[in-house]
Amino acid sequence: MPPAATGHRLSKRFAFLFVLFVIHHRSCFYATCFTLDTRRGTSGSGWTLPESAPTRRLKKQERSNFGPLTMSESTTHNNESTNGKTSLLISNIHKISLNSSAPTPSSLHLILASASPRRREILDMMGLSNRYAVQPSPLDEKAFQTELMNGDDVIEPREYARILAERKAGALCEQLVTKRQQQAGESERGTTLVIGSDTIVDFESHILEKPDDMEDAYNMLNRLSGHWHMVHTGVAMYAILGNEAQRTSNNTQEEGDNHMRLMFSFTDTARVKFASLSEEDIRSYIATNEPMDKAGSYGIQGIGGQLVENMEGDFFTVMGLPMHRLSRSLNGAIADLGF
Repeated sequence: MPPAATGHRLSKRFAFLFVLFVIHHRSCFYATCFTLDTRRGTSGSGWTLPESAPTRRLKKQERSNFGPLTMSESTTHNNESTNGKTSLLISNIHKISLNSSAPTPSSLHLILASASPRRREILDMMGLSNRYAVQPSPLDEKAFQTELMNGDDVIEPREYARILAERKAGALCEQLVTKRQQQAGESERGTTLVIGSDTIVDFESHILEKPDDMEDAYNMLNRLSGHWHMVHTGVAMYAILGNEAQRTSNNTQEEGDNHMRLMFSFTDTARVKFASLSEEDIRSYIATNEPMDKAGSYGIQGIGGQLVENMEGDFFTVMGLPMHRLSRSLNGAIADLGF
């Protein structure tokens, strides 16, 4: 037989054997991996893994790679939508009037009772840059702090921050309500929300406020060096009620002033750990002048962020306003007021 014919016959034989090989292995693959799901009485409804197929369980050390399991913070009904999920301000931000809008009985306005540039920055990041006014609280903060510290009751740092925030917002509200009542035609100017806030550093239950001078700042930073501390930010919001229906339904004021209502107040806490700082590091940081207007003598959002080795909690709490929690609370308050 000629060599060409022999080669051709061998090629056909190999091709035939190859086809048999493929058919055999495809059949074994489907028989092993899939079975027709007839256990539930279905016919041709799909494929399922056989009962004998092994399932892999994560080992303990493998599960830990996904991080610790955490429970989300419970919220009030005002902060949840009908499906139980958190409802944020972003969905209702349009209900807060633009600064350029003229007041009307149905309008909703927002005031920040603080001159802090960090808090303004956070509100701007929330999308409120043209929807709030800044009007610092008339509260004599130093005098009120002294009153709190020298009182008969021992006040925990967390509660201290909340009370101070509440008083800042309340003092401005009282001033604005008095002004409205004195001006003719001012009784129906819409609803105004007033946010007050205070941030303190808590080191071993000692409250660290803003430093009095550079040496005070040095002492604070030297104490915090190499240690964990807590940062508490208290937030409170009052509403100045803008229409008769809201005032009639408002029974929250103990002294009968139905023109203002406390909508919420809370304290949010974060934990911060400083690196071990040299004297040169501390002196150089103080020389930037950044620490002088900040609780605990540092700003985490600025040069002072270099001092921080670790942190637990909301970054914005340390900066001056807990963004997520404020968003939820503000959105709930807007719903409570019927907007």
